[in-house]
Amino acid sequence: MSIKTIKSRSSGKIIRVLVDKSAIITAQKPYKPLTVALKKRTARNSQGRITVRFRSNPYHRRLYRIIDFSRLDKKGIVGTVETIEYDPNRSAFIMLVSYLDGDKRYHLAPENIKVGDKIVCDENTSLQIGNRMALKNINSGTEIFELELVPGSGGKLIRSAGSFGVMMGIEKNYALIKMPSGEIRKIHKECYATLGRVSNSGHRLEQWGKAGRSRWQGRRPKVRGSAMNPRDHPYGGGEGKATRGTRKPKDKWGNITGGRKTRNVKKPYSKLIIKRRK
Repeated sequence: MSIKTIKSRSSGKIIRVLVDKSAIITAQKPYKPLTVALKKRTARNSQGRITVRFRSNPYHRRLYRIIDFSRLDKKGIVGTVETIEYDPNRSAFIMLVSYLDGDKRYHLAPENIKVGDKIVCDENTSLQIGNRMALKNINSGTEIFELELVPGSGGKLIRSAGSFGVMMGIEKNYALIKMPSGEIRKIHKECYATLGRVSNSGHRLEQWGKAGRSRWQGRRPKVRGSAMNPRDHPYGGGEGKATRGTRKPKDKWGNITGGRKTRNVKKPYSKLIIKRRK
């Protein structure tokens, strides 16, 4: 992973910090049979009215890459990494894998994977980066990602750039997993996970440097509540730099946002959480 810094030629003194993708990406165009066009309706409901604030359609058209998050129908079949590609729909890189049966799939690319590497998904296989296997056969202390919540459901957790969980051990029918947030939770030992950590770990170091790049991503400017009128926000109104005026922090609709736990303790998965994140 290499980081490049771009200094602005304008008087705005803008400095952009970006991941140098040229050393990682091996293909400029996606594999067409595994792409699909998506119609964008960002922030609008079925009547075309804006229902989500501060979002818009991305300025650039995107083809969605169909990612296989489970690989369960490829058990025991060895695959070879053909290309490592950029995906505009996620923060991590993806890899095109060609299997011995002639099929091709897109998967999330782990850190340090290279073109030509062999990967396999099986209940018990070698502890090699990119391999996918059941939690009950993974050693303690191993880094994992693309974790299932329910056996056979496909990877749901730990999929963003640079993230990874840590296998901590087996307790009866459950594996103990330390999540990227620091939370420790139980996951059924028959669930599958991929070995390694998600690629593009330098994503968190990026600085876009200008508002226009946020607009390309479909993010509209956010307005401070204190800059609004009283009818538009509980913080609105006042002369100059007015104080908040309410005892507890609230959102636009008056719901308390700070110091209130938002996780639903009645959900069935809540009882599997051993230690909450800090």
